[in-house]
Amino acid sequence: MTSRSLTRRTCLAAVAAGLGLPSVAKPGSAEPIRLALVEGLSGPFANAGEAVWRNLLWATERVNARGGVRLPGGNRPLSLVRFDSKGNTDEALAQLKGAIDERISVILQGNSSAIAGALIDALNKHNEREPLRRALFVNYSAVEPALTNERCSFWHFRFDAHADMRLAALTEVMKGDTRTKKVYLIGQDYSFGQHVVKQARLMVAAKRPDIEIVGEELHPMGRVKDFLPYANKIRASGAQAVVTGNWGNDLTLLVKAVRDLGLAVKFYTFYGNALGVPAAIGEAGVGSVLAVAEWHTNVGGKASDAFVRQFRQRFPDPKEDYLHARMQTAIEMVVAAMEKAKSTEALAVARALEGMSYDGRALGGIHTGLMRKEDHQLQQPLYVSVMDKAGRDGVNFDVEGSGFGFRTVRRFEPTELSMASRCSMSRPAR
Repeated sequence: MTSRSLTRRTCLAAVAAGLGLPSVAKPGSAEPIRLALVEGLSGPFANAGEAVWRNLLWATERVNARGGVRLPGGNRPLSLVRFDSKGNTDEALAQLKGAIDERISVILQGNSSAIAGALIDALNKHNEREPLRRALFVNYSAVEPALTNERCSFWHFRFDAHADMRLAALTEVMKGDTRTKKVYLIGQDYSFGQHVVKQARLMVAAKRPDIEIVGEELHPMGRVKDFLPYANKIRASGAQAVVTGNWGNDLTLLVKAVRDLGLAVKFYTFYGNALGVPAAIGEAGVGSVLAVAEWHTNVGGKASDAFVRQFRQRFPDPKEDYLHARMQTAIEMVVAAMEKAKSTEALAVARALEGMSYDGRALGGIHTGLMRKEDHQLQQPLYVSVMDKAGRDGVNFDVEGSGFGFRTVRRFEPTELSMASRCSMSRPAR
């Protein structure tokens, strides 16, 4: 049996008992609504791609457990289909074509803004050429700001806060860290990494003009096996803090190299709360590794704690422990748009998604958002959290079985980080 057929069969299974969710209706043998995950499921960032797969799979299972998508012809289940891009743009474009050839009308991707940009451009052209086979692009983590600004598209919806919003939160926290006087900027050498380094310099200068930027570095993406030379540069610079948008192994190997040198530096990161980073840095990360996200496992409250426990029941292996509320929200909002439109057709679903508010009811209210109509950028809360030992106040859960978790430093409301859009969107008439 092929990987894709296994995927379909897995996604159609009802998991209400395992998740503790009521099943209000059964999709039965109705034709599934297929969602295409075009992601790097092999190659240097396979761990990040597989983490996405687990999150989205669980989201579809939760929808199916309560009866599927309610449509006029009857309830239909969701089916998540894997298309492995190998983390390569050309392969991603080929996989996009394969998904469209299978008449899948919802495309999900996020790991790499460069790949996201290429897919959006290709989808724009396809949807114009073939209006009877249009598809929607659901972006859960490609955060280059241009994707909802100068390069915005009617067919693209972003469910993650973009890089400038994330940086604004991190630098607000840094502003209050009066001990930090020297900062090193490092990122992956592609559009997103370049933007983070450039924008971090501007934001730090605006909020803390007393801070000296003592280094600025871009490195090849996914090809560096030994970050010791970069760690040595950080040591030589005298930096007290590092700001990075690195993700996947490029982040894990970087913090490990810095730890191996015994450097006492803070890391202001986008993704430092999982994928091996806490275990790699260990005790040295306590109070030193900060991350920004729409939610984290120690937000607290009965609903949030139950959400974490349900995910860990579904995926009990500590190595598979990387949970994102925004990916659940993305699936829930797409389902809500289908039900509102009474259709799975891409244009109808896109129109229903525009301006949609999400109250987070299916997630126990732990994550909410507004899909801004003008640019399709989700407006949502953000949390900055810091690494600490599990069991301390505010750290009920560790991550990846490491013995370390993250506690909230500050919660930002959507209005605090909302930014004006430079999007000029062209909308199809029909």
